[in-house]
Amino acid sequence: MSKTATGTADVPSAPGLSGSTVADKTSAVPVKSCSLVLSAVLHRQLIAEARAALPRECCGLIEGMRDGDTIEVLALHPTRNLAETADAFEIDPAEHIRLLRELRRTGHEIVGCYHSHPNGSAVPSPRDRRGAAEAGFVWVICAEADLRAFVWDAADFVEIAVTESAAAPASRVRSAATGR
Repeated sequence: MSKTATGTADVPSAPGLSGSTVADKTSAVPVKSCSLVLSAVLHRQLIAEARAALPRECCGLIEGMRDGDTIEVLALHPTRNLAETADAFEIDPAEHIRLLRELRRTGHEIVGCYHSHPNGSAVPSPRDRRGAAEAGFVWVICAEADLRAFVWDAADFVEIAVTESAAAPASRVRSAATGR
């Protein structure tokens, strides 16, 4: 049974908002061979968040660190979905800027975003493709219990491996409602 992927993205570019050189850092990660390391705790968190947002899409930002061809997820930062329709997402730019400022002190960066496709599959939709802009930015998409990761390579999405680690990172999972 085939499902149509739904969803859209409106994710501000991190370099454009912060003046940082995130794009320079991402070029060191070979897209075709990179992998995303996600703890079991954060994997469950993301699936729970997608279920809680039904029938709308959940969305948020991914805090992490890049090391060679590995991108380690350190925390998920749920954001309000500002999209007017249930089959779309728009990350609140104010929350994006707040996180960029907070991460300046840590050495961590926003490595990507995540969202759900409640009525689709965990693959980028045509709307996701239209909304992607930053090369090297990771997109994690959750549909039911299926979770997949992609990197935008400036022309299209390339799927990357998701490796689940047993160890929980020192994550700072935040509530979209409270910011804490």
